[in-house]
Order: sequence, then C-alpha cells, then structure tokens
Amino acid sequence: MSEIVQPKVPGRPKAGESPAAREEILAAALHAFARHGYEGVSVRTLQRELGVSHNLINQRFGSKQGLWRAVVDWAFGNLVAELGALLDPTLEDPLDQLHHVISRFVEFSAAHPELLALMNIEGASDTERLDYIYDTYVTKVFRPIGQLTDHLVSTGRIRPIPLRTLHFLIAHGGAAPFSLAPLARRFDPVDPLLRTQVRNHAQLVADLIIEGLRVR
Repeated sequence: MSEIVQPKVPGRPKAGESPAAREEILAAALHAFARHGYEGVSVRTLQRELGVSHNLINQRFGSKQGLWRAVVDWAFGNLVAELGALLDPTLEDPLDQLHHVISRFVEFSAAHPELLALMNIEGASDTERLDYIYDTYVTKVFRPIGQLTDHLVSTGRIRPIPLRTLHFLIAHGGAAPFSLAPLARRFDPVDPLLRTQVRNHAQLVADLIIEGLRVR
C-alpha cells in the first residue's frame, strides 16, 4: 500500500522529557494558526495542549506576535531554501527547470499543507502579517520563478503569463487538494496524500501549466 504524505501531529511531550523542544512548539503553533487564524489562537490553550508551563511561550518568543513570526520564519524558510536550490539556470533546460520547480512546489505543499492553509487565512486580510509573509518569503520564492518565465518569454518558448496568475495556479490551485483534503476526497475517495497520488498530481499540474504556456 502506498505511503501517505502526512505532517507530524503535535502532541504532549512524554513524561521525563525536557518540556517542549522549540520545533515541537513551532509545529503545534503552525497547526493552530493554520486552523484558527491569528486571532483565534490562545497561547494559554496552546501551552496547555503541549503540557508546558503557562509562561513558557512568552519566555521563549516574547509574545504571541513573536511566536507567530517565529512560526512563519521556520515554516516558510524551509520552502525558500528547498526551492531556491532548484533555481540554477546552469543545471538544465529552463523549461524543464520550470516544470521541476512547479512539481516540487506541489509536492512540498503536500508534506506541509498548513502553509497553504495559513496563507488562505492571512491572504484574506490586508494586515502587517500578510506584508511580512509576502515581503519576506513569497517574493523570495516567486521572484526567481518570474525571472525564469521572463527569460522563457524573451526567447520565444512560452507565452507571457503574469506572476500573479502563475502563483495562484500553482499555490492555490495545484496545491489545494492537500490543504482541502476532505473536499478532495469527495471527488475521489483515494486519499490525495498517498505518496503516489501526490507524485502523479504534481507531475500532472506541472505538465498542464507548461503545455498551456508552451509556444508551438
């Protein structure tokens, strides 16, 4: 049976362990912010669910806002690092590289569905938090992709596409079945998080976008 791509579910530390490692707190907080939004998250409730002292998060992160920013830096930093390593124009044909980046982004989103869920919440309001995510991370991910598509347009290999359109096709279109898995299962009972399903879906999304852009 195929393996399911599933993020770790945060839980209480085992008895005798040091109370809540930093990554355990960040994973639990990401899950909470992605599900309830910034305003819906209670630091006190989060600490109780983690089984830690009532002031641990404030001691480590300074405030709820400090915790939120640490969560964003941790989660989105991993995405920037992984995709940034793929964007090297000396490695392969630029069109093949664009295909690879798109499929890898979709696969990464399957392993980290909370990122898209968090963006769906934060992207719906014009806030300083959205500014921080966009200016610090979204531009780092999609600006190099935009430079790659500009190069492909200038060499006559693809037709022009606004970066905004490309972003929503990939992130909020191609990756959506993973953050909306219950809805995805209504269309097809096969779990969208099965590793083979993720791989096939990511390749299909990349194929459709590339073939739709390709100049014949």
